[in-house]
Amino acid sequence: MSQEPQRRSSAAALLIPKPREGRAQRAVYVLLATCTVALCLAGEPLSPAAHRVSAHLAALQIGALLKGCCCLAEEIFHLQSRYRGSFWRALSACFPPRWHLALLLVGGSAYLDLQQGERLSPHLALTCLCHLLALALGLQKPSAVEISEMTERSQQNVAHGLAWSYYVGYLKIVLPRIKESMEEISRANLNVWACRETWKLHILIPLSCNVWDDLEKADSNIQYLTDLTETTLTRGGIKKRVYKHSLYAIRDGDNQARHCAVEFATPLQTLYAMSQDECAAFSRDDRLEQAKLFYRTLEEILRGSKECAGTYRLIAYEELVEAEPHFLSREILWHLRQQQQEEFTVYEGSPPRTLATALGSTDLSLQISASDLPQPLRSDHP
Repeated sequence: MSQEPQRRSSAAALLIPKPREGRAQRAVYVLLATCTVALCLAGEPLSPAAHRVSAHLAALQIGALLKGCCCLAEEIFHLQSRYRGSFWRALSACFPPRWHLALLLVGGSAYLDLQQGERLSPHLALTCLCHLLALALGLQKPSAVEISEMTERSQQNVAHGLAWSYYVGYLKIVLPRIKESMEEISRANLNVWACRETWKLHILIPLSCNVWDDLEKADSNIQYLTDLTETTLTRGGIKKRVYKHSLYAIRDGDNQARHCAVEFATPLQTLYAMSQDECAAFSRDDRLEQAKLFYRTLEEILRGSKECAGTYRLIAYEELVEAEPHFLSREILWHLRQQQQEEFTVYEGSPPRTLATALGSTDLSLQISASDLPQPLRSDHP
């Protein structure tokens, strides 16, 4: 039983991807140094080797210019809609940065110097032919890893937009009042006992994006009790818009009830609907990847929000193929118990266990509390 949090933490670390940490770029430097050392050990003369390197660099920049010309042939028809009528904007978008031009000039000069004494060299024409052939065959398209890294770094994934919309349009409004609402409902309903450590909004994030509209139908051990105090404000032209949460009783195997405010992260319904619509061209694998990024992005946003500190609990989980009747209630109960244990640990003066300490690392760029991470739902977990 004492090893359960550790097992859950280890399995959870495999579910949510961490941000990439630039190891690919460091690998480039290592391989570059290795090749340089290999050339030196081979006794290669410096001058001819420098000429050939310059020639190859020039050939690469020629390929980049040819690709830019091909892109410009399309973008020139979208000047008004994409570039506000500016030809220079389209030109800058299609062609590499300025330092590429300087590299082309240096490499080109070395290339011409290398070909001195020859009447007419076909190397330049062959270089252009090879690059155009590679473009025609689609050999220079970025890999799936490169596309994923670019979209994550620029935060252009579907998950980033959904997470920010969910935070700005909903969580930022309701979370600062959640503890006050819990206190009001606790005073008004003496029969409803709520532990202060769990006076948070528990947000369910199923990585399958399978969101139930009725929690009582999802798990018979989850029973609706009442609604918390409503938050009413005028927003987006809607007068007296209402925001509210529901309080549930979560029963364990001994029929003992714990109370908490819990709900699904509704943006996941968008991901699920996209995966079902052919027009979205959104596969199940895409949906899973975006669901994981949604969790990670939302966790980062909320962690940086001072006004939302200590008011939420993200519960991400992965459903098994064979559904269990009470897996959801067990998952929620596990998080409720963990919160009480964390509060006791903090009171005693020890910091709560984090993913970084679980993995023995102190420089992880994404530090997620082990209890906040998604947990695999296994039948052998009590």
